[in-house]
Amino acid sequence: MTDTATRPDGQPERRRANRAALRLNATLRTGGGKSRIKVRLIDISTHGCRIECTATVEADTWAWLTVTGLETQYCRVAWQCQEFIGLEFAAPLSEPVLDRLLQSQQNMPETTIKELREISARTHWLATKGGDEDVHILAELSRKCAVDAVVEGFRLGKTAGPGKSRAR
Repeated sequence: MTDTATRPDGQPERRRANRAALRLNATLRTGGGKSRIKVRLIDISTHGCRIECTATVEADTWAWLTVTGLETQYCRVAWQCQEFIGLEFAAPLSEPVLDRLLQSQQNMPETTIKELREISARTHWLATKGGDEDVHILAELSRKCAVDAVVEGFRLGKTAGPGKSRAR
């Protein structure tokens, strides 16, 4: 018997690859490259990523995502919910490219963990205020960021070791 993952709304998980948490500044270009929007990557996989973005970008819009350490990616806006956007890469990243990017982010500082907790709290609050179409996306993002913050917090604690202080 095969287990299939399900989303909070009971639908089967459609994601083709697991996402890894990270916090990177990036630029999203839309409208034929004329409009540049500063965004933050929240997580990434070989097939896409989730970003935090203050601008409204319509679903199914094609855009270019520029991230330091990664070749510019042509991608489709799969969804937007509040200030969060899911992007699907036109061509999947190779595993070695993704691994190299994640290794550069391997030891997240406490400020990044704090940001993940803040996103978790904000998306939880938005889910309680949002409409039916947004609640599942926001609740899942809140859960994912909370888990990532806990995992990275444990990793940071192991790196610091017992009795060693960490800069706050």
